[in-house]
Amino acid sequence: MANTKSAKKATRVIERRTAVNKARRTRMRSSWRSVEEAIATGDAKTAAEALRAAESETMRAVSKGVVHKNLGSRKVSRLAKRVGALSGAKKRS
Repeated sequence: MANTKSAKKATRVIERRTAVNKARRTRMRSSWRSVEEAIATGDAKTAAEALRAAESETMRAVSKGVVHKNLGSRKVSRLAKRVGALSGAKKRS
C-alpha cells in the first residue's frame, strides 16, 4: 500500500493509464479480428478496407507505447500478406 502522497498519486495515474491502454489494446485486437473475419468470408474488398483500419489502429497503439513496434509491424505484415493472397486468388479466377 502506498504511504506517501506522491506514491498515492502515482497509483491513481497508473490506474488511469492502464484503463486507457487497455481500451487501445482492445480496439487494436478488434480491428485485427475484423480483418480475420473478412478474410474468412473471402471478401477481398472488405478485407482490404478492414486492413487499412487495422493498420492505422495498430500503428497508433505502437506510437503510444501500448505494444512493441516489432509486434505491430509483424501483425500488419502477416495480415497484409493474407489479404493480398485473397485479392490475388480472386483476380486469377
